[in-house]
Amino acid sequence: MIAPPEIPPEFSFAQDTDTRFSSDTEFSEDPDGRSTNSTKGKGGKKGKKAAGEKGKGGKGAGRINGHHQENGMENMMLFEVVKLGRSAMQSVVDDWIESYKHDRDGALLDLINFFIQCSGCKGVVSGEMFRNMQNSEIIRRMTEEFDEDSGDYPLTIAGPQWKKFKSSFCEFISVLVRQCQYSIIYDEYMMDTVISLLTGLSDSQVRAFRHTSTLAAMKLMTALVNVALNLSINMDNTQRQYEAERNKMVAKRANDRLELLLQKRKELQENQDEIENMMNAIFKGVFVHRYRDSIAEIRAICIEEIGVWMKLYSDAFLNDSYLKYVGWTMHDKQGEVRLKCLTALQGLYYNRELNARLELFTSRFKDRIVSMTLDKEYDVAVQAIKLLTLVLNSTDEVLTPEDCESVYHLVYSAHRPVAVAAGEFLFKKLFSQREPEEEGAPKRRGRQSPNANLIKTTVFFFLESELHEHAAYLVDSLWECGAELLKDWECMISLLLDEPLPGEEALTDRQETALIEIMLCTVRQAAECHPPVGRGTGKRVMTAKEKKTQLDDRTRMTELFAVALPPLLAKVCYSSFDKYSSTELLPLGHLESLLRQIREIVEKHTDTEVLETCSKTYHALCNEEFTIFNRVDIARSQLLDELVDKFNRLLEDFLQEGEDADEDDAYQVLSTLKRITAFHNAHDLSGWDLFTSNFKLLNTGIENGDMPEQIVIHSLQCTHYVILWHLAKLSEGSSRKDDLVTLRKQMRAFCMMCQRYLTNVNTAVKEQAFTILCDLLLIFSHQMVSGGREHLEPLVYSPEDSLQSELLSFILNHVFIDQDDDTNSTDGQQDDEAVKIEALHKRRNLLAAYCKLIIYCVVEMKTGADIFKQYMRYYNDYGDIIKETMSKTRQIDKIQCAKTLILSLQQLFNEMLSELGHGFDRSSSAFCGIKELARRFSLTFGLDQVKTRDAIAMLHKDGIEFAFKEPSPQGEGGPPLNLAFLDILSEFSSKLMRQDKRTVHMYLERFMTFQMALQREDCWLPLISYRNSLQAGGDDDTMSVMSGYSSRGSSIRSKKTKPPFCSNTGKHQLFVGLESRTTRESSSSSEVWQQSMQTPVMMPSPHLTSTAMRDPKRGRDDSYMGHHQQTPQHHQTPMDYNRRGTGLMEEDEEPIVEDVMMSSEGRMDDLNEGMDFDTMDIDLPPSKNRRERSELKPDYFDPASIMDESVRSIYTLCT
Repeated sequence: MIAPPEIPPEFSFAQDTDTRFSSDTEFSEDPDGRSTNSTKGKGGKKGKKAAGEKGKGGKGAGRINGHHQENGMENMMLFEVVKLGRSAMQSVVDDWIESYKHDRDGALLDLINFFIQCSGCKGVVSGEMFRNMQNSEIIRRMTEEFDEDSGDYPLTIAGPQWKKFKSSFCEFISVLVRQCQYSIIYDEYMMDTVISLLTGLSDSQVRAFRHTSTLAAMKLMTALVNVALNLSINMDNTQRQYEAERNKMVAKRANDRLELLLQKRKELQENQDEIENMMNAIFKGVFVHRYRDSIAEIRAICIEEIGVWMKLYSDAFLNDSYLKYVGWTMHDKQGEVRLKCLTALQGLYYNRELNARLELFTSRFKDRIVSMTLDKEYDVAVQAIKLLTLVLNSTDEVLTPEDCESVYHLVYSAHRPVAVAAGEFLFKKLFSQREPEEEGAPKRRGRQSPNANLIKTTVFFFLESELHEHAAYLVDSLWECGAELLKDWECMISLLLDEPLPGEEALTDRQETALIEIMLCTVRQAAECHPPVGRGTGKRVMTAKEKKTQLDDRTRMTELFAVALPPLLAKVCYSSFDKYSSTELLPLGHLESLLRQIREIVEKHTDTEVLETCSKTYHALCNEEFTIFNRVDIARSQLLDELVDKFNRLLEDFLQEGEDADEDDAYQVLSTLKRITAFHNAHDLSGWDLFTSNFKLLNTGIENGDMPEQIVIHSLQCTHYVILWHLAKLSEGSSRKDDLVTLRKQMRAFCMMCQRYLTNVNTAVKEQAFTILCDLLLIFSHQMVSGGREHLEPLVYSPEDSLQSELLSFILNHVFIDQDDDTNSTDGQQDDEAVKIEALHKRRNLLAAYCKLIIYCVVEMKTGADIFKQYMRYYNDYGDIIKETMSKTRQIDKIQCAKTLILSLQQLFNEMLSELGHGFDRSSSAFCGIKELARRFSLTFGLDQVKTRDAIAMLHKDGIEFAFKEPSPQGEGGPPLNLAFLDILSEFSSKLMRQDKRTVHMYLERFMTFQMALQREDCWLPLISYRNSLQAGGDDDTMSVMSGYSSRGSSIRSKKTKPPFCSNTGKHQLFVGLESRTTRESSSSSEVWQQSMQTPVMMPSPHLTSTAMRDPKRGRDDSYMGHHQQTPQHHQTPMDYNRRGTGLMEEDEEPIVEDVMMSSEGRMDDLNEGMDFDTMDIDLPPSKNRRERSELKPDYFDPASIMDESVRSIYTLCT
């Protein structure tokens, strides 16, 4: 096939006498140069061979149809061995070399077919083709025989069989060159043939050929670079030996040895020239074209290998002529290629001896490297930062302060690898200059330690970054490289407590505050051993070494802070260190000092965060397993006794004064109440009977109406804690009947009190009452008796209709409002974006609290209609919450959920009629908005029509009845008042199955008169369009029928007892109240109605937990194309239901898939959005579709299930 004489001109090898080779010069044939090499085989035509070789490649019994039979088997074995990767590659190569020595044409033919097979081509190059055809002709023939049925080839095929193919393939090429480096590669035949083949294949239009040959050529080049490097080393050694011999005295000089060294150097030089010509051919023929290939994998291969060349053979390759390719490719659009550029440069910058050759490149491409620290691909950003760190190690002058600052702020990145890399850069830049310690001198500690200035530098950097709330992220970023510095708590304590040294500037209050926060974060990091919120990738199992380090750190911090914490508290007020300490190691003297300081803080401060921290500290110390428990418990009891006595005394005086109470009295009551509330959050204060005093305070506030806002808020919270602690005690074990009765009375009285405060004039009080009321209703709902707590059944509380109405009114009046209408914000604060975000977060929490009541069936599901109808208007603010609520209600009861959805549309329609009148324009924005909302609701049902069949039927039934409910305002002959609602209802027609469309159409005709069917005026268009939507698409349900059939084996939830509001309406009559004219239907309709199908049992109410919602953007591309396979179980992931707070719902088994765009798009996009991915299965052949459809149950519309008893009896008589 391919021989040196037939290599195209651009691939000829010039015997250049210059040992250097350039990447910028073109190659030209030099036949004279080739003939001057007397030691090499003189290339003639491929067919012309030496006399001894002539018979080896000739015709004989060993060839059949032009194929070399024996070598054909060897070739197959060669490919199989490389594919399996089990045998020693050197023995495989040695066998091929032995074959080459006996028959080089046959061996080369095997090697050529090996590369063809490695490309995934099924074609075989025959001996006839090898002798008589040019490269381009052979490649064209192989392209024609390429398997076009699949785009996979060995380098891209997945699976265990091909897992190691690439590494084995590369190893084979490397070993082949290494084993041939002393003779065969210089015969001007083997290497010329292989290089010519790979060059031609790399220019193919077939990706498999191009990818495989480029990888082979680059690995071949790398192997040749190693050979050239060895030759260069041998030439240098030979030159030194020659110089040493020549410099000897004439009498001692060995002329024979000089001649041998000269001859050896000449041979090495010739070999070096030959290798350099080969490398130039590969570089010019393959690399220069393929480093900008359209396939990212091919570009990545080229850049990865050129980095290896420059690192291995820097004398030849590490210059601007080759570096420029890496610099240009750093702008590649694919992150994989940019990553290879950075890793290649890291290998160069790591060697400081090469830095001088990189100066020009660094100055030219430094800005690009700095900008890559913000790359959208996190892996690329990490490697860019690491590269800058290596540049920083080489010289400090290259990077400007602006360059460094662009990396500094990345220590606060949410992506931990990026932050850690930036932390290492920051540590190298700011903390690498450490004061050297004198040998033999005692180790300095405290303020005099070498770390003192470094800790100050950390504080200064933290303050200058102006991200004062992110100290935990800064500490986490520096932890891996600077843990020793950050755990020098002794130095930090000394900087805070000791007087500054002479000439040393003391820390300011702001700097001390920053140092305290950093110190607290280091304590938390050492004690908990996990990154801060937002950077963790899940729980990681700690190694034994990490556990030992954690234990040692906890012991050491306890020993240090047990002594230092009391004076620190005296200076800086409070700290939350105690929960990380080993309190068994606290000396009693220091314990007493600590408790005294905490008590003083509680008595002096009223800040909620400070008080809660003190409460948590007492909780951490009050562990019955500790020997110090009795002392701490006594101190806590004494403190609480004083607080409760003081509160009761102040409250009595305050209530007696009434309107005459001054602000000082109110402040004393409030401050004491805040302290008690903070402690009641973590401690059981049932022994102090706080319910009576707080309830009396709240009742007085209702009667007088002038109670200060904060007193009411904290009193509500404190009473809430009283009830929860009482319930916790009853839930732990056996409870007396008197305790249950007492708690039941207190709980119901408090709920009534909260209900009364819902009408308070102060918004903050109403929000607090609403939140507590929702929590109590949820806690004391029917689900509290689950899990073996049947003895708590007397405590179950269901809200009355009046309370449900007030809760819903609160949501409508305080959540679904415009931002400018928020009464909590003043005009000056409206411009503050942070205030707006906080207000929105608060409203989202309120809405989530109410939606939990709907989902857990605490309130009637139909109250969700007022929530669902706001879906479009407040999509950006609450769309995720409303959508998840719809999903969960559908799981509980599909039919009732459908009735709620249609009720929300009916409410919007009535509101529009009251605003625009009965003569409204159907093209108005109000009507189009309702129709768009109906379209969105329709998408939430997915494409599984069997699964939602009864729900859609109920939806159409209610819609039809609503449309014909009110008579025409124009009198006899006019359209019904709500007839336009049918236009909205038509958005759900596509969700009906074919047989159901006929049934719904007949049900529609029962409300129509003969004259209505003949009307064609514009006012009757909704009826016409709705009828057409029911008559069209007779075969549209094939897909959904099959998907529903294939999903019958989906997971079944365990059945639970249903509360009254979650009754299984799937067993109720679907079409109830049918008029007596049903009996006058034709026999054809009777046959349709006689098709029976058992209505499935509705899904029971799930036990809900907090999970994450799906990304709404998955609906179109990713989900439709890649997520239609069914999975045996649903993997649930955490969700932030409140977007910034804690979640409340578990993952939906039947997801609501919907487009996040607010504009209406094409129907095909709608189908993509609305697909129920859990049950999608439409790839069955037509014959199977027909067979399985015949096995389906006929119809959901069984007369026995859709008619009430009276209508059923009439229907039976008439049929």
